[in-house]
Amino acid sequence: MSIRLLIVDDHALVRQGISRLLVESPEIEIVGEAVDGEDALVRARELQPDLILMDLYLPTVDGIEATRAIKRELANVEIIILTASDSEDDVLNAVTAGAKGYVVKTTDRDELIHQIRQAARGEMAISSAVIGKLAASLSRRGDAPQTPETPSHQQLTDREREVMAQLGIGARNKEIAASLSISNNTVRAHVRSIMHKLEVDNRAQLAAYAVRHGMVVDEEPAPAHDRLARSR
Repeated sequence: MSIRLLIVDDHALVRQGISRLLVESPEIEIVGEAVDGEDALVRARELQPDLILMDLYLPTVDGIEATRAIKRELANVEIIILTASDSEDDVLNAVTAGAKGYVVKTTDRDELIHQIRQAARGEMAISSAVIGKLAASLSRRGDAPQTPETPSHQQLTDREREVMAQLGIGARNKEIAASLSISNNTVRAHVRSIMHKLEVDNRAQLAAYAVRHGMVVDEEPAPAHDRLARSR
């Protein structure tokens, strides 16, 4: 079953460009376009899309207000903010308004399709370029798990701690897998296990937890072949 997609942007060339990027994906059906936040609500009512790609800075009604309005009326419609801004405040405001994801426009086609799939499954769809910003913001606001009653990360295995360290910098599963020389399926299993142990719901909360508790790596993970060479 295809993902019914509505594209919202005030620039026709941007809408057309996104459509051309996605039209060849058999799992995505572009059902319409809208030019601003007010138009987005009208079109969402008419078309009942599964997912909306929403620009942030729109005339009349901006992407944040449009997201709030659509989620109030059409709770089952998921929204990904697709914007040029990687501002920490914009990311947090979008997620707080009800957006399921936040993707910057520098993202390539494959990553965008990946995030669309994520959101369509009801999962958070945050591009790796901004997930660290969201985690830091959530951490400062105190939204990351931190109370005495919250399960401690001390119960995580050494491997799970390694995964957490990279989640904190926004690494994707395939990047974590390559760095740790494990499979994507193994990474997914570790992420599920960590979520269960820490009683959190999504990767953004895991990243925020990692930032708050000093579990984040200080630099990009070394390629697997470099780590193997150093271990010899």
